[in-house]
Amino acid sequence: MSTSNSSKLVLVTGAGGHIGKYFAEHANKQKYQLRLMVHSMEPEKIDPIKSFGEIIQGNLNQMETLDKACKNVHTIVHLAGDASPDSTWDTLKEANIDGLYNIFIAAKNAGVKRMIYASSIHAITGYPKGVQAKTTEPPNPGDLYGVTKCFGEALCRYMGEKEGVPSIAVRIGAFQSHSTAQNKDSISMMDAWLSQRDCLQLLERCIDAPEDLKFALVHGLSRNTFNRMDIESTRQLLGYEPQDDFFEQSELFKNFNMSDELAEHNVKDDRQKSGLRDKSTDDKNKDKKK
Repeated sequence: MSTSNSSKLVLVTGAGGHIGKYFAEHANKQKYQLRLMVHSMEPEKIDPIKSFGEIIQGNLNQMETLDKACKNVHTIVHLAGDASPDSTWDTLKEANIDGLYNIFIAAKNAGVKRMIYASSIHAITGYPKGVQAKTTEPPNPGDLYGVTKCFGEALCRYMGEKEGVPSIAVRIGAFQSHSTAQNKDSISMMDAWLSQRDCLQLLERCIDAPEDLKFALVHGLSRNTFNRMDIESTRQLLGYEPQDDFFEQSELFKNFNMSDELAEHNVKDDRQKSGLRDKSTDDKNKDKKK
């Protein structure tokens, strides 16, 4: 598969999953040519994506297949793996640790310019609910699935800074559609929602990030009124501008206009008055009263 001078060949692993399918359909086809790697050739996996790129079947333990998949690739969007927080260590290790190592080796051998790794909010859910995690703070996984994601983030840093495979690890929150966010039963993701279009924007920002960026860890959430993970560093580093807010979509919250009603508790808020007084102005006011 050849690429034009103006487009990048992007390998998407786990292309049959929820994020993979959305990315395959909606990614900018003028900027990227897609190679879509799937675990199974079952119709329900490939029919939704087969018109959007080259399909390749393979597992993360098949090095020959991974070498073929990485040939001529500019960027890998690595979404494949075991995504269940309830999985046992044996299955997590095979997919999320050994499999990630294998795709990195294939990427290095092929001269891939960037790895974009789908980490997870589970890398920080060990923190109490009242804590907003920042990318500068230590990971704190809440389950073994989160532990494997912390390993992935560490491997990304090592491969980016020591082995010449620039990498961006994205801690992805609750990737769900607008219709799911509007459901009254979706309140559990009020501080973790990542809308489909915000996720697409973030992944494209990662692909287009400066090539001299060796490693970055970013948070993937929408611009929710409350966020479990801080996204300011993601905004600054990548120019990420999320469009969606769970509280503007949810049937439980949207009528409250929470983004307008909540005070910012600082002097920039029109409802707050500064306690600072200009002495010269006060003196002039006193003179006027005389």
